[in-house]
Order: sequence, then structure tokens, then C-alpha cells
Amino acid sequence: MQTNELLLELPYPPIISSQECAWNRIQIAHYRQPKFCIPEYISPHHGICLNAGKKVELKQQVDGKVEIVNSVPGEVGIYPAFLNQSFAWDREAEFILIYLEPALLNRLGEELYESDRIELIPQLYSRFDPLIQQIALALKTTLETDGVSSRLYAESMANALSVHLLARYSNLIQKIHPYRGKLSQQQLRQVIEYIDSHLNEDISLAELALVVQLSEYYFARLFKQTTGIAPHQYHLQCRIKQAKKLLLQGLAIADVAQAVGFASQGHLNYHFKRQVGITPKQFAQK
Repeated sequence: MQTNELLLELPYPPIISSQECAWNRIQIAHYRQPKFCIPEYISPHHGICLNAGKKVELKQQVDGKVEIVNSVPGEVGIYPAFLNQSFAWDREAEFILIYLEPALLNRLGEELYESDRIELIPQLYSRFDPLIQQIALALKTTLETDGVSSRLYAESMANALSVHLLARYSNLIQKIHPYRGKLSQQQLRQVIEYIDSHLNEDISLAELALVVQLSEYYFARLFKQTTGIAPHQYHLQCRIKQAKKLLLQGLAIADVAQAVGFASQGHLNYHFKRQVGITPKQFAQK
């Protein structure tokens, strides 16, 4: 997904976006814009928009259908790919846009529903969806805290969001059958060894799934059912564990951050304090 193709032509650039990140199949941008009208265009990606500011009157035209709504903070609109669409709002608006590659939903639809006819249904009546709101805000936060070192987390969120969209806003009405089971000891060992040997890299969910020859979705589910935590959480724990060892060896905090794959010393400080309860400097001085 080429992010520069996704950023809309708006009066102001985004406050923050994933343009510089190597995220796969999902991108995000946080905007604050004056009153404006986006001319009709066709997006090759599914769009999800979260109102992150104040109440606005939003005029939406999607696939020939016009809908005017009073959008309030926290409400979500869903706009499928390959449909003519245009938007206009009557005052300053703040919003978070998430873009998903249709190929991701298509693959998950085949995998979970055994269907090759996936249709995402437009949601022009703004609605509250706590899970979508949580994912949007979580992706924004990880951009702010982790920047370019956030691919594994972003791809995990892309899978979770896609499964939710299929279950709630698509033509597929069947329930997903829960996939029970765990990784074998050998599979778990292979994944752990791969993570340990790539701690300083921004590894992807696809890389980990490939290690054990599973799809990304089922790998993530089996990994969590085996370990009790998601792959990105385990990867972060391993980074913090290695950071502790290096701090005790007397390495400078900036060097430790680089050695374990954090984008900066500030990013290490943020995650270290959340995991350990104290800063790296305080830990080294103990």
C-alpha cells in the first residue's frame, strides 16, 4: 500500500500519519481541517473515518447515494473501496482516517467464511462502534509513541479490524467458527527463536506466520492461545527483558534503545516505565 497515494488533497497536511512507516495493508492519518468539500473520487482502499473532534454536519455522497448527518465525536463512517465518493463538512473538523487493503478482507473472508464474494456495506449513517474507535485511537497512539517501530502491532490491528468489519458490516452473515488449539512446542520454539534473533528489527506478522507456515490470522490466534499474549506484546516484552540485561552491563540508554529496536531513547523510556514501573535510568542506578 503506497501511503502517499492515500493522503487526501486537503487544505492542511495530517497532524500525524503512517506515511513513513512500513505498515502492510493498513494506514492511518489524523487530520484537523477547516470547512471543506472533497470532490468526487474513487479510492482503491476501504476507508473508515472516526470523528475525533467536535460535532459537524457531514454531507456524504457514496455510489450515488447522498446522506447528510450530524456527526458527533466518536461516531464512525465506513466507505468501501472502488465506489464514487465525495464529502463536505460545515465547520472545522477533526478526524482519523484508516485505510485497509481490500485484499486483506478478501483473504480473511475466504479463510474464515470459505467465501470468495466479499462485499463491505457502506455505513453512511454515523454510528458508534467502540471496537473501531479503540483500534483507531490505539493506532494513533502507537504512531505517536513508537513511530516507525510499530509494524507488528499495526498488522495485528489490521487483522482484528478486518475480522470485525466482515462480521458486522459485510454481506457475510455467518458467524466465525472459533479456532481452538495451540502452537506445538516446536512451532512455539521456532517463533521465539525468530523473535529473539530479530529483536532490533521491525518484524511483521507475516514474517512470524511464515516461520510456522500458518496464515497471519490463525497464527496470531494460536500464539495468544498458547502464550496468553499477542505476538506484538511478546515481542515488546522480549525487548524490555534484553534492555534490562544491557542496562545492567553498563550500556548507555541511547545505545540500549538502538540495540533492542526502539526508534529512540524516548520510546524505550515510555515502554520500559509501562512494563517495569520505573525508567531505564532508575533501573540502571538500582
